[in-house]
Amino acid sequence: MNMIDSSVFDLAPIPMWLEDFSEVKALFDEWRAQGITDLVTFLQNNPSKITESSQRIKVLKVNQKTLEVFHAKDQAHLCSNLHLIFKEEMLPSHIYELAALWEGKTEFTSTSINYTITGQCLDVQVRATVLPGFEHDLSRILLTTEDISAYQNARRLEQKNRQLAQSMFVYSPTSLWVEDFSRVKERIDQLKALGIDDFRTFLDVHHDFIEQCIQDIVILDVNQATLDLFKAANKEILFKNMHKVFTKEMNHTFREQLIELWKGNIHHQREAINYALDGTIRNVLLQFTVFPGYEDNWKLVQVALTDITARKKAENYLEYLGKHDVLTKLFNRTFFTEEVNRIQRSAPSSISCIYLDLNGLKAINDALGHDTGDDILRRIGVILNQVVLDTKFSASRIGGDEFVILMPNTTEEDVDGVLHTIYELVNIDNQFHSRLPISLSIGYATSTAHETLEQALKRADEHMYLYKRNYYKENIEADLRQ
Repeated sequence: MNMIDSSVFDLAPIPMWLEDFSEVKALFDEWRAQGITDLVTFLQNNPSKITESSQRIKVLKVNQKTLEVFHAKDQAHLCSNLHLIFKEEMLPSHIYELAALWEGKTEFTSTSINYTITGQCLDVQVRATVLPGFEHDLSRILLTTEDISAYQNARRLEQKNRQLAQSMFVYSPTSLWVEDFSRVKERIDQLKALGIDDFRTFLDVHHDFIEQCIQDIVILDVNQATLDLFKAANKEILFKNMHKVFTKEMNHTFREQLIELWKGNIHHQREAINYALDGTIRNVLLQFTVFPGYEDNWKLVQVALTDITARKKAENYLEYLGKHDVLTKLFNRTFFTEEVNRIQRSAPSSISCIYLDLNGLKAINDALGHDTGDDILRRIGVILNQVVLDTKFSASRIGGDEFVILMPNTTEEDVDGVLHTIYELVNIDNQFHSRLPISLSIGYATSTAHETLEQALKRADEHMYLYKRNYYKENIEADLRQ
């Protein structure tokens, strides 16, 4: 101990060991004589040699802190229990400690696992120095074994939390995107610095700003649920086809996002429309959030997309059912009533309406059954839907066998054109269904000056019933003649 101040050694606040590695040095010489040049590979292939070398180390002296940390009563107690302190877990790190000495280094540092005599696991950082004058035989090496368990446990916890977060990201059933919005923030900040205060008007005038911001977004990562949602085999394919996912429809959604960000709302959500790579629509609930710690630069944001396609389809179908007749696919009476009110509020220059009534439906139902009657109603639905196709007109089924076509801002000549189309389509349909032809009573009217829509509808209805009465009168007379 003449090379070390004994008082410093004994009072040091970390465990210190003075050890003799001379027999390890002798073992090195034997291995070199055998032609060993790569010690690490040699020891990895011969684990028993690691144990043999560690057993040749002699503990000469330890300080009081060593006894405390390793729960030893005295040095003799410590040395007699080294097999409990140094277990197999330390052998991998011991290889590199031996390799440092093999290469002639006089210092090395490593981390390892030791145990107290009572069985407590310790993470230790080992620092070793060959004392001056003993480089030739390694008979005096000073080691410290600092307990870094708290630090290592914190690192393990951090790694565990990171792995948990990564697993939550990868395996989340929700589509998750990690993106860099920093360049978007720079653009917004530049506008504010220029004194722009009406951002909505700015976007109305500068449509290219939205597209520029879209191009500025850097997609850092996506999870498996994203690949599944957009039918992409892998991330590379998805990233190469982002133009298919985010079409022009996305510009409106992104415009509203930019407005939210302008207001400082770095956590927001809204519905959007995207597309899978096979072209199928994806209705999504987009939830945007800037990660904590990145509020000043937006370098790390998360976008979560929840697939609400099924919900939107259900909502659209319910909306459709609320306004349509399921049998004929025409609008229903509820829509007709709302449409009449809407047209009246809009005060069109004129309004035309056509009333249609299916002749003989009750007799058909009684004689041939309701299924046959329903088939005729479906045929009328197809005809009237064709009539109003690509127009601003609407065709509604307002009763069991009653239909109305509303034609805002039209003249009597327009009505004549529509009537001609109806007669032609009915004639064609009847050629295919000659055994059960469609017979319609039709009335029509175009509003005159100072006439309300309700008055025009009433005239058309009365006109239709006139034809209806004539139809049944003719049929009764025909029956009487027979």
